Amino acid sequence: MSEQKTPTELGTRPVGKLLLEYALPAIIAMTASSLYNLVDSIFIGQGVGAMAISGLAVTHPIMNVSAAFGAMVGVGGSAMISLKLGQRDNKTAQLILGNIVVLNTILGLILGILCLTFMKEVLAFFGATPGLMPYAYDYMSVIMWGNVITHLYMGLNSVLRSAGHPRKAMGATMFTVIINCILDPIFIWPLGMGIKGAALATVISQALALVYQLKMLSNRDELLHLHRGIYRIRTHIVKGILSIGMSPFLMNLAACMVSTLVNQALIHHGGDMAIGAYGIINRVVFIFIMFIIGLNQGMQPIVGYNYGACQYHRVMQTLKYTIIWATCFSTLSFIVGTLLPEQCAHMFTDDAELIRLIVEGMPIICICHVLIGFQIATTNFFQSIGMASKAVFLSLSRQLTFLLPLIIILPRFFGTMGVWWSMACSDLLSTLTTAVMLGMQMKKFKKLLAQEQTAQVEPVAQCPTNE
Repeated sequence: MSEQKTPTELGTRPVGKLLLEYALPAIIAMTASSLYNLVDSIFIGQGVGAMAISGLAVTHPIMNVSAAFGAMVGVGGSAMISLKLGQRDNKTAQLILGNIVVLNTILGLILGILCLTFMKEVLAFFGATPGLMPYAYDYMSVIMWGNVITHLYMGLNSVLRSAGHPRKAMGATMFTVIINCILDPIFIWPLGMGIKGAALATVISQALALVYQLKMLSNRDELLHLHRGIYRIRTHIVKGILSIGMSPFLMNLAACMVSTLVNQALIHHGGDMAIGAYGIINRVVFIFIMFIIGLNQGMQPIVGYNYGACQYHRVMQTLKYTIIWATCFSTLSFIVGTLLPEQCAHMFTDDAELIRLIVEGMPIICICHVLIGFQIATTNFFQSIGMASKAVFLSLSRQLTFLLPLIIILPRFFGTMGVWWSMACSDLLSTLTTAVMLGMQMKKFKKLLAQEQTAQVEPVAQCPTNE
C-alpha cells in the first residue's frame, strides 16, 4: 500500500491482503527489534560476562513497569484513533494524537525521575543480589534518563500504524535497530563502557528515531498531524485512552510482578545463574512472540476501523487470519524451544552451568507454545475493538489467575523445575479460558453479522461498539 493512501481503505480493500500489508512491516520491525535484543545480550555476555546477563535479566521487571505505562497510552490511544477514523470522526482523532503526546511526556518524566531517585531500592526489591546490583544499576541508570524518549517513540509508532502508515512505523523501528547494532559494540569494546554502553546505544537510537517520527507527523498534508490546539488534556479522551489501554497496562504490570516472583524463586532454588538462564530463554522465545505482536499491530487498525464502521464480516475475517498466522508463529517457538535449546544457549555463553540451566528450562517453558499465538491474538482483538474489560481479564488470566499461584506453589516441591513448569501450565490454562470467552463473543458477532446482511448496514452508520 502506498503511504499516500488514506485510512478509509481499511474498510474497503480485501482483508487478507490488507492484513499482510499492515502486519508484514510490523512483523519485520518487531523481529528486527527482538533480534537486536538477542544481539545486545550476546554483546553483553561476550563483552562483559555471564553475570552481566543475569544483571540485565533483573532489570526486566522495571522495564515491564515502564512498558506498562507506555502501552497504556500508546495502545489505548491508537485503538481509539482507529475507531474514530472508522466513524469518520477525524477531529477527535486529531485530539487523541495530541493527548497521546502530552500523556506520554508526563508519565515518562514522572516514572524516570522516581526510578532514578530510588534506583538501588527498586532493583533490590525486584531481586537484584549484591553480585548483580552493579550491572543492573549501571544499565537502568542510563535507560531511565531516556525514559521520556522511549515512551514517545513507542506511542508515536502506534499512531503511525493507526493512521495508515505501517511502513513508516516499520522504518522507525528498523532505524532504531540499525543504529543500536552499530553503537553497541563501539560503546562496549573500543570505548570500554561495558553494560552502560549498551544502555546508551539504546537511548541514542530511540532519540534519533523520535526525531524521524516527529518530522513525519508534522506534515500538514497528512490526515493526522501535529499542530497547535490539540495538546490540551481532554478528560473524556484520557478516560477512553486509559480504559482501552488498561489491558496492556495491567498485563505488563502483572508481568512485572510475576518476573519479580520468578527471580526470587530462581535465586532461592538455583542462584544468580538461574536468573541468567531465564533471561536468555526469554530473549530467544521473545523473537517468536514479537512475530505475533507485529501481527497484532497489523490487525489492530483494521479491526478497530471496521468495528467502528459496523462492518462485522470484515472484523471476523481479520480475526480468523490473525489467529491462523499467530498459531504458525507460536508453533515455530515450540519447535525451536524443544528441539534446539543447547544450540541457543551456546550463542550467548560458554559457561557450562548456564548452558545446563538453559537446556533444562527451555523445552519445558516452550512445551505449550503452540497455543499461545491464539491466546495473544484473541486478547489483542478484544483490546482493538474497545472491549476493555474482556481484554483486561484475558491479559491477567495468565499472569495472575494462573501463573502467580503456580509460581508460589510448584517451586516449593520441585525447585527450578517447578518454576519452568508453572509457566507451561499457565499457558495451557489461560488458552482454555480464552477459547471459552472467544466462543461466547463469536455468538454475538454472528447475530450482528446477520443483522448487517439483512439490513444492509452502511459503513458510516452509527452502531453499538460497546460490550
